[in-house]
This record gives sequence, C-alpha cells and structure tokens, in this order.
Amino acid sequence: MIVDGGMITFIIAIIIVGILVIVAMMLTKKRGHKFNTEEYQTRFLQIENKLNKNNAATFNLTVINGDKLLDRALMEMGVPGKTMGERLKRCNDKLSDIDAVWRAHKLRNAIAHEDDLEISFRQASNALAIYKQALKDLGAI
Repeated sequence: MIVDGGMITFIIAIIIVGILVIVAMMLTKKRGHKFNTEEYQTRFLQIENKLNKNNAATFNLTVINGDKLLDRALMEMGVPGKTMGERLKRCNDKLSDIDAVWRAHKLRNAIAHEDDLEISFRQASNALAIYKQALKDLGAI
C-alpha cells in the first residue's frame, strides 16, 4: 500500500491536534481550592487564644467559633449543602478523621441548642484540636 504525502500530512495534523487537546485539558483541569492560609491561620489562632482554662465562659464560644471557621472553609471550597451537617456528609474523602469532626460538630450543636450546657476545658480543647486537623486536611491552615 502506497501512502501519498497528503495522507501523511493529514495523519500528522490529527496527531498534533490530539496532543494539543490533551494538553489543553490538562492545563484547564480544575485544581483544588486555594485558601488564604494566612487568614485562616490568624483566625484559628485568635480562636485558640480565647480559650482560657480559668474562664468557663470561653469554652462554649471557642467550640462554636472553631465549627464556624471549618464550615466557612467547606463553603469556600464549594462543598454543597444547606447546613454544615449536609456538607460534612460529602467530606469523607477530604478529612482524615470524619468521625472526630462529627463528634466536635455534635458538641457544637449541643452547645447551641441545649440551655445551660456546661462543657469542660478538655472538651473544648479537644474540639479545637479536631477542627485544627480538619482545616489542615482541607489545606486552609
């Protein structure tokens, strides 16, 4: 079988177009969300610094604020859901210990919905450590 010059040019052109399409797809592929890590680190440090072992009033507030910061990161990433609980259901592959995050979030919900709930410094500190790890997992801090 004899192939003329026009056919070879056509085949080379198809190969070049195919390569360009693949390169274009790779360059425009959606990458992971880029956080302003300095802002998230500053905000988280502010929350951590408000936790005072000698002031029980700070325990609940720091858990609530840690939860809010994590929820903000999830929303910023575009994780769908009307509530943080709905967003967490879609994060199994993004967080190293989703069960711990659920425990911390349930503690936050108990604080928000139960009158006069008193948590310990240890509970608040543990919840903050969980939120910190989750934010690290997401790349926010």
